[in-house]
Amino acid sequence: MLQVCLNGPRTAADSGAVPMSPAALADAARQAVAAGAQDVHVHPKTPCGQDSLSPRVVGPVLTAIREAVDVPVGVTTGAWAEPDPGRRAEQVGSWTVLPDHASVNWHEAGADTVAAALLERGVGVEAGIWAGTDAVERFARSPLAPRVLRVLAEVIGDTAPKSAPATARALLAALAPVPHGRPVLLHGQDGGAWPVLRLAGELGLCSRIGIEDTLLLPDGSPAAGNAQLIAAARDMAGGLPVE
Repeated sequence: MLQVCLNGPRTAADSGAVPMSPAALADAARQAVAAGAQDVHVHPKTPCGQDSLSPRVVGPVLTAIREAVDVPVGVTTGAWAEPDPGRRAEQVGSWTVLPDHASVNWHEAGADTVAAALLERGVGVEAGIWAGTDAVERFARSPLAPRVLRVLAEVIGDTAPKSAPATARALLAALAPVPHGRPVLLHGQDGGAWPVLRLAGELGLCSRIGIEDTLLLPDGSPAAGNAQLIAAARDMAGGLPVE
């Protein structure tokens, strides 16, 4: 499975290629799915560009994207959008339009609380396990581990092209003994995005690419948008369908 991550915490100050509004996100999702993306991850934003879990922000974004594509759509629940985990769980409970899934960063305080709120509403949970954090240990102790939709093995801190794949392998090795039994999606960030995506392909794992993960194409030139990144990922996989 190849997921497109449309924007992440980036804003227009980072690049003109970052989609912000519901209409821009819907258009970006439509183009990315046409290019081969099979799943969408999005950070709903306020008009000033701040990530938000408010139903007044999440609902219009999900509605717009679903009018444009017919693949699963997920959102973030990152602590940068709302630092208090209890409040994050309350906002999940107030959503009037539900995503298909939502990512929960397991190194963040209250991950189990937020994940439980999502599961209670029938929303799939992507367990974000960041390299260089205690997320693996926290996830291993969580009674919710076997109930998540998938595990996101995320090489966030190591953005060096040469070392990121080794960091990814170490993260996967640490996750291997954890009895979750769920699919793993492996991805990197910035300079490590393409090397880690290539490794995911070699290992037969799900992966993702998009403006959240990198603003550059494999040759180092700026990406015009998410669709161009997805097309490049498909080319890297030999142009074959990504299962």
